[in-house]
Amino acid sequence: MKTWKLVSGILSIVLSMFVLFQSCAAGLGNTLENNGEVGGSAGVLVAILLLAGGIVSIATRKGGKGGSIALIVMFGLAALAGFMMAGSYADLNIWAGWCLICALLGLIALIRSGKKDT
Repeated sequence: MKTWKLVSGILSIVLSMFVLFQSCAAGLGNTLENNGEVGGSAGVLVAILLLAGGIVSIATRKGGKGGSIALIVMFGLAALAGFMMAGSYADLNIWAGWCLICALLGLIALIRSGKKDT
């Protein structure tokens, strides 16, 4: 799981910058169209949680239950926000899917670290 945490952390940090710029464009489009959607704002939230999750993933790759719990919470919240508030910003569903995968793999890391202790 160490390799997964390092790779997913790096990918999450890189993707967060891409999601942030894309979300700003989507938010500007929502504002100009005055359609009442919040996909751009949700994308910014997902980007921030992706960045934080990536940093935590890299920092806690050597083990510990606390890091895995933090990953599950951050990536889970990002996935939930992304899926629920995407609206016409369809790419946000893709980024939320990545967050869901990371949250599930964080859960697997938590379960595996629990088995090592016993």
